Parts: sequence; C-alpha cells; structure tokens
Amino acid sequence: MTPHRPTGIHLLADLAGIDAARLTDPDAIDALLREAALAAGARILHSHFHAFGPGMGVTGVLLLAESHISIHTWPEHGFAAADIFMCGEAQPQRALAVIDTALQPATRKVKTIERGQL
Repeated sequence: MTPHRPTGIHLLADLAGIDAARLTDPDAIDALLREAALAAGARILHSHFHAFGPGMGVTGVLLLAESHISIHTWPEHGFAAADIFMCGEAQPQRALAVIDTALQPATRKVKTIERGQL
C-alpha cells in the first residue's frame, strides 16, 4: 500500500510577546508575507491588507497559487495570528520561519493540520 501524501499542510500559528511596532504597518506586513511566500516556494497571485488606524492592528491575506497566508495583528496585546496553508511542493514551515524571524515573538504555539487526509 502506497502512503497517502496530504493534499496540503495548514499551519495555525499564535505568536505572542511581539513588539507592538512590528504589528501596525500594513506595507511592512505585506512585504513580510511576500518574503515568506517566496521562501516557501509559493507563487503570489494577489494581496490585500487593511490597517485599523494609527497604532492599531492589521489584517491581511496573500492569495497564492498554492492557497494562502493570512495574518491578524493586535499590537495592544503584542499578538499575531498567522494562517499558512500550502499545497504542492511549497513548504509552509519555511514561510513561518521567515515570519518568526521578523516578528521575534517571545512565545509561539503552532498547530499543523494535514489537509486532504480522509
């Protein structure tokens, strides 16, 4: 019997203890997620980011040929929630490593889900 490879890997990352200044600039977060997607070997199709006001959080998504990366930030809590779902040959763990390096969370909790495993 041939082992079944998952259709995709979905990482849910809770990143805490982040300097608030790293969580408020939508352009910087867009650039960060683009860097993360490229490091994972993904192809970027489109992005949309929204800032909720000066010093407030950002929500955004990078649409990928391999699926998506999204992020929601709460600078007032030093917290970011990242959602990285990729299929094919893309490597979501590499994307998360780039995000981790840039945001420098004090703590992180990551849940990995293999999608397409029935």
